[in-house]
Amino acid sequence: MGEERTLEERLVIVKEEGDEELDLKKRVWEETKKIWIVAFPGMLSRASNFGMVIIAQVFIGHVSALDLAAFALVQSLTLRFINGILIGMSSATETLCGQAFGAGQHHMMGIYLQRSWIVNLITVTLLTPLFIFSAPIFIGLGQDKDVSIASETMSLWLIPLMYLLVFSFTIQMYLQAQLKNKIVAWLSIASVIVQIFFSWIFVFKLDFGTYGALGSFILSNIAVVLSEFIYIFCGGCPLSWKGFSLDAFSQLWPVIKLSVSSGIMLCLEVWYNSILILIAGYMKNATVAIAAFSICLNVSVFEFMICLGFLGAACVRVANELGRGDAKSIKFSIKVNLATSLIFGIVFFTLCLVFGNKIGYLFTSDEDVINMVSELSILLAVTMFSNSIQPVLTGIVVGAGLQSVVAIINLVCYYVIGIPIGLLLGFCTDLQVRGVWIGMICGTITQIICLSIMIWRTNWDDQVEKASQRISRWSKPDESS
Repeated sequence: MGEERTLEERLVIVKEEGDEELDLKKRVWEETKKIWIVAFPGMLSRASNFGMVIIAQVFIGHVSALDLAAFALVQSLTLRFINGILIGMSSATETLCGQAFGAGQHHMMGIYLQRSWIVNLITVTLLTPLFIFSAPIFIGLGQDKDVSIASETMSLWLIPLMYLLVFSFTIQMYLQAQLKNKIVAWLSIASVIVQIFFSWIFVFKLDFGTYGALGSFILSNIAVVLSEFIYIFCGGCPLSWKGFSLDAFSQLWPVIKLSVSSGIMLCLEVWYNSILILIAGYMKNATVAIAAFSICLNVSVFEFMICLGFLGAACVRVANELGRGDAKSIKFSIKVNLATSLIFGIVFFTLCLVFGNKIGYLFTSDEDVINMVSELSILLAVTMFSNSIQPVLTGIVVGAGLQSVVAIINLVCYYVIGIPIGLLLGFCTDLQVRGVWIGMICGTITQIICLSIMIWRTNWDDQVEKASQRISRWSKPDESS
């Protein structure tokens, strides 16, 4: 009888282990679905948005090598500089809206959105002189005079784009926090198709050249923003959009603080790439160096924009669960999100190694630029892999509202480690542009290590309590209910 009981006990143990395994698979599948609900539309919209920049660069590159270098300078320095500020500051919208949605405070999401508009519009207005005086700024930084002068008109054309991006970024994060970002994805894809069509008409048929490509770029962004407004104002978000409110002008200081810390966090990362482009301008044959480095960087950023879908998913999932008060679900979501993103990184790493010597032909017919792009392809592949890890880690801390700590990490990893190594290898060895890129990789890998340690040591129960206090302090009753 004792042996029979032992056998029964063993069968029970096996059954329990099987049930646990099935339960784990079910939990992974459910979490994966939640991640992809946010990540996939985010990937489409981010990739489409950045694809619009690449499309403009492609058409300009087939007009003039000088214009290509000028656009690369404006896009890689000024545009990316301000773009980083806006994306970073808009991530405050994602944090606040995500936690409000998780806590069931839907009516506060529209107010948070309007507060972000106020803060970001003021910021853009203060930064417009960077576009107006771009030529003397570039010349003062030691960039090629012809390239700097050619970039002046392009900079003026892009001023309206900055104001459009204020609404585009904040609305996207507002919709994403409530799992309504599919509309943004489809609008972004449609805008890419529109841009390609009008660019072909303006550049090749009407012979408007570079200005035709820039005009198509701006018109496509206008179409996206107008469509987003129509969606929100015409009942697309009945629970979270209650119309314009004077409450948007109250409690601005906490939003400013979170927005500024968010902006600094991401800007230190985006500016890092911009400074590397600036360094490339001091290399031998600066025009080729800037063009090649910019092409590789844009390919890297394009993949990074896809992986930002996982950043958005990590941010939304962490913020939602913080709002609900579930620390265990946060930890589980982090593991599933990171594993999924790593698979993407391996795929892009492999593709870049296989097709690295063909990338340059997509952007230019200049053989010198194409050859330099080919030389950078291996380093580009390594960057592609790291791009799959870093956004998820950043999304986790953004969802928790820990942007100020990450800003310090970014400052040290990029500016104390990455740039000095890039300068040393770029100017003190024969590596030139490759040395600068190696420095960039060193900074990114150090950042990944630091963020991983930070997240591993975070007490998520404490973060749940802090999120609850923040929601209670900044919220107001829903008067419409």
